[in-house]
Amino acid sequence: MRDPIFEPITINKLKIKNRIYLPAMHLGMARDFEVTDQIVHFYAQRAKGGPGMICAGYATIDELSGNTQNIGAHDDTFIPGLHRLATAIKDNGSLGAIQLNHAGRYNFSFFLDGKQPVAPSPLASRMTKETPKEMTIDNIKTTIQSFAQAALRVKKAGFDAVEVLSGTGYLISEFLSPLTNHRTDPYGGSLENRMRFGLEIAQAVRDAVGKDYPFIVRMNGNDFMPGGNSMLELREYAKALSDSLVDALCVNVGWHEARVPQIVTSVPRGVFSYLARGIKETVTVPVIASHRINDPETARQMLDDDMCDMVAMGRSLIADPMLPEKTRLGKENEIIHCIACAQGCFDNLFKLKHVECLCNPLAGYEGLVPVEKAKSPKNVMIVGAGAAGMTAALTAHSRGHHVVIYESSDRVGGQLHLAAAPPGRKEFGQFARDLEIQITLQKIPIVFETPVDEALIQQKKPDTVILATGAAPIVPPIPGIDLPHVVESWDVLQDKVRTGKRVAIIGGGAVGVETALFLAEKGTLSAEAVKFLLVNRAQDPETLFEMATRGTKQVTLIEMLDKVGKDIGKSTKWGMMQDLGRYHVNTMTNSKVIKITPTGLTIEQEGKGHEIAADTVVVAAGSASNARLEPALKKMGMDYHVIGDAKQVAMAFDAVHQGYQTGLEI
Repeated sequence: MRDPIFEPITINKLKIKNRIYLPAMHLGMARDFEVTDQIVHFYAQRAKGGPGMICAGYATIDELSGNTQNIGAHDDTFIPGLHRLATAIKDNGSLGAIQLNHAGRYNFSFFLDGKQPVAPSPLASRMTKETPKEMTIDNIKTTIQSFAQAALRVKKAGFDAVEVLSGTGYLISEFLSPLTNHRTDPYGGSLENRMRFGLEIAQAVRDAVGKDYPFIVRMNGNDFMPGGNSMLELREYAKALSDSLVDALCVNVGWHEARVPQIVTSVPRGVFSYLARGIKETVTVPVIASHRINDPETARQMLDDDMCDMVAMGRSLIADPMLPEKTRLGKENEIIHCIACAQGCFDNLFKLKHVECLCNPLAGYEGLVPVEKAKSPKNVMIVGAGAAGMTAALTAHSRGHHVVIYESSDRVGGQLHLAAAPPGRKEFGQFARDLEIQITLQKIPIVFETPVDEALIQQKKPDTVILATGAAPIVPPIPGIDLPHVVESWDVLQDKVRTGKRVAIIGGGAVGVETALFLAEKGTLSAEAVKFLLVNRAQDPETLFEMATRGTKQVTLIEMLDKVGKDIGKSTKWGMMQDLGRYHVNTMTNSKVIKITPTGLTIEQEGKGHEIAADTVVVAAGSASNARLEPALKKMGMDYHVIGDAKQVAMAFDAVHQGYQTGLEI
């Protein structure tokens, strides 16, 4: 049967074997702009997985355009490293491109040895809080030629194509947007003038690389910036680019400052395909769609429905480099899906760390010594079938150990199911299913509904025990905690208890925020209902928005600290904070619960006592490691390892990576 994913496509005169495009991503792996072994191994592994084209980068065009962790293309000395990367991609089965970019006002003076970033106008961004230097006409002309010379270096290095980033809030889109371009010269004012910088770069690049060399521009379909470019303006820009200048357009979504989530798990799969469609209907060159395309079926549907000509799958191939090949071979059920958690990829960049992955502990470490078989295979008992336990089982099994997993409940996944319960978080459940499939494929036995104790260990006589028993909720010593209307957040998230109309939640950490959003959405319109009522014009959009965000419960979130959500990853947190407001959750910080009463609770805030009425009080005071079996293991003199939340309460990322490392160490 025909599969649109694997139909060849031609860009300029370059024939590409399938419709999967790995877009450029910040990896944080370059050193002093040089291509490192780590970068080469990362992209070589993705090339082995079979995408039609890989675009690495971004790469710099001058010394103000990026930082030393970006790939350098601003000097001829970088050509040998670029050539090595191009060769690694092509030798492993994919075509290769490099993306060129200038960060503009998104750069930090910290990365520029104190130099001031540059932009069309001296307007600070919310991201950097720094005011850039306004570019002169000479600066503009020099920068245009720098793009062209960098593109020529990419061609000389042996890449099959070059891409220029003309979106995301970086320099070219700063010129394009009236929000950031307040110039009064030929590069500012009208749309024609604001497009001039990007179009002159495109012309200079085309002149440098020649008419037969594939040239792609990645641009926004929507900036999602109030006061910025409209979709119609961006389509006009796309048309101007495609009129003899570029050979394909890769449609990006939003600026880094935009307050519309773009990459996190709450973003529905393929939701931004309409932006690619809008541009595809405007131009005659191939259009590549982007963002949250993490499974072949979504990609296939977008291609079949003529929303785009190719699909950009970036983090999807961080999570599973073999996704294209698994799809080609009819093994889609074996794919490890990106769950858009951002814990290892985007969040790492804020910490100046290289990209890693919650779902794939090998990401960023592809060049390390391959996993070796154990010289003396052991019988390994793993206690707990959560993310840490299953990852440890898969890794130990791959080394030849004989592994059996014991799970006290009737299903695998552990706290991944709790993480998947709040609105917009269901992808965590996908990861639990993916791990379970891998366990099944490897024929690793799981013994369900079997708590492990000293007697069972003595009976089974394992050589090694891995304790992956997770955590348990903390029950704070608050007077009234044992009253009948007090429930645990974990029970709420699993729909094991009923809650009243007025709900007070004790604890504003990650679980408290997730529980608040879970309850606040009760009684709101579903997506299906919103579409039905909108299409039939049963209600106006503002009424629908209100009905989609105002539930039937009055939720109050109480936190002792000065902010809620301090343990939530940076990429995810800001969106969840927005949702607390949208869904009308009453948030009280610097508030200590003094006691729980039959009608609610008493808090102390700024030295004053307050009564809060509540029909249900939910305790979300955090969790504590559950390693109750450890003393028995010590007493028995067993070889054992404690991993995941059983060792220290942390994030799912930590659990997976600890499980992997422990599996290697046995």
